[in-house]
Amino acid sequence: MDDNNKQNRKEKRNERDKNQNTAEDAAKNQSASTRNSSNTANQARYTTQSTAQQQVVQSPPVSMATQSHDESQPISMLSSNLMRENPHNLTSTSQSAALSLPSSPFVHMQGVSPASTTASNLPSALAASSLSSGANSLTDFEKQVISASASMGHGNAPYNWQSSKTSVKDRLSYLYNTEIMSDIHFLVGTLPNQQRIPAHKFILSVGSAVFDAQFNGPMATTEDVVEIPDVEPGAFLALLRFLYTDEVQICSDTVMTTLYTAKKYAVPSLEKACVEFLKRNLSSDNAFLLLTQARLFDEPQLAALCLETIDKNTTEALVADGFTDIDNDTLCVVLERDTLGIRECKLFAAVCRWAEAECRRKNLAPSPENQRSVLGRCLRLIRFPLMSVEEFAQGAAQSRLLEDREVVQLFLYFTVNPKPQISFLDVPRCCLTGKEQVVSRFCQIESRWGYSGTSDRIRFMVNRRIFVVGFGLYGSIHGPTEYAVNIQIIMSESTKVMGQNDTSFQCDGSNSTFRVMFKEPVEILPNCSYTACATLKGPDSYYGAKGLRKVTHESVSSGKVTFQFTYAAGNNNGTSVEDGQIPEIIFYT
Repeated sequence: MDDNNKQNRKEKRNERDKNQNTAEDAAKNQSASTRNSSNTANQARYTTQSTAQQQVVQSPPVSMATQSHDESQPISMLSSNLMRENPHNLTSTSQSAALSLPSSPFVHMQGVSPASTTASNLPSALAASSLSSGANSLTDFEKQVISASASMGHGNAPYNWQSSKTSVKDRLSYLYNTEIMSDIHFLVGTLPNQQRIPAHKFILSVGSAVFDAQFNGPMATTEDVVEIPDVEPGAFLALLRFLYTDEVQICSDTVMTTLYTAKKYAVPSLEKACVEFLKRNLSSDNAFLLLTQARLFDEPQLAALCLETIDKNTTEALVADGFTDIDNDTLCVVLERDTLGIRECKLFAAVCRWAEAECRRKNLAPSPENQRSVLGRCLRLIRFPLMSVEEFAQGAAQSRLLEDREVVQLFLYFTVNPKPQISFLDVPRCCLTGKEQVVSRFCQIESRWGYSGTSDRIRFMVNRRIFVVGFGLYGSIHGPTEYAVNIQIIMSESTKVMGQNDTSFQCDGSNSTFRVMFKEPVEILPNCSYTACATLKGPDSYYGAKGLRKVTHESVSSGKVTFQFTYAAGNNNGTSVEDGQIPEIIFYT
């Protein structure tokens, strides 16, 4: 029986050992199957991620103790250590996969930060390290990782694009208007023309104090997308191009919006470039348009140039499309000028066109009452006294823009002496630049020159082109008096009247001369004979004596002008070269 018991125990032990071995084999087989499935899944996941060029979730940190080594080890040895520590992550199918590195001394090599080293920039780290370690020290695995990820970059930039850019300007130019490393986006303009534009906060902050405050100030924005509805996309891109590259790319269609954008973001260098562009392209066709913009953007220098262009080309500027689009304040600025080169009747006609356009803009009927209303102060700046009585009667008097009492007042001004006080300026306009010049022809002053309704005349000739704007005349010897006077310049050979004015002047009783001006400058050509005429109505006056036949007037600004005076035959009140009236001619060169 003992033998039987021993035999039974032996059989049970063998059977138990057999079952245990079977269970262990099954467990091993299951573990191997699970591991193979895991490897297959990892392989598929890494392959998919490599194709999409996306970064995988970073692996759990590995203990620093398991990765301790000398930082002077070559990349190939460090890579081998990494492979031993992560055998399941480096299968043959993961050679083209995007990797995430643990925080380890490996990524401290060659100054690479562990926090910033991920699968997307591993090729950059390896490539940078290879520059010092030598390209031949790269393992096949490292070369495969670099090759597989060469096109990853940032914002679809090709790998190592920096190497082909030889200057900071080239590198920043490459980043302009791209997603490469961009950290801010702008929605510029309004629909349907709104545009999404990428940019880089650092570059913008360096070039603009406004951007600096927006991104780095105490009230810095936390938004990734900033809306700018008041700026045109083309103008904003011109601003960015300047901040990135120092290049100015503007044209006549974008210069005003670019100027606005440069002012908005406080970039004075671009402002200056826009203003210089406008100066170079200023003409009578766009002078009024640019004048309005210059006043809006507070560019006094540009505004002054626009006004100067309008002075010299008043007729052409007034028929340009931009004139009727200006605002009321700008129109007032123009009408206040003494230097417009146009007859007042034509200026009035242009102002009427502007009033009609303004009524349409305000949805008003272009009636005389509405036109007078929209003109406001501008109507008072029209110098109706500078018109002839015929011009006034045929134009302004029939326009119904003036009240009846104003029409009567102006007709009286034209026809009676002394002139009544009126509410409109009678200062002549002169479009000439430079300094006013005066030539005097007498050396001595005497008293008692009488008037009988006949003109005092003197012929003159000059050696260069000038513009006569008026005469200096003697006044009464009996104290303060007002004289009625008609002045003319006549072409001597053809008797054509070149300029005239029927006006009055007030004298104070001294022997000084008193200015009487033409309504507009009279052009005097060289070596042509002209006759200066003055018909005065009033008491006896002073007169000049010891007159000069030839007078050379010299000034620093205009040089020399030589006048030659001769007697004017015919109906003459007695003035000659030697004595008489018209002692001065006022002119510009």
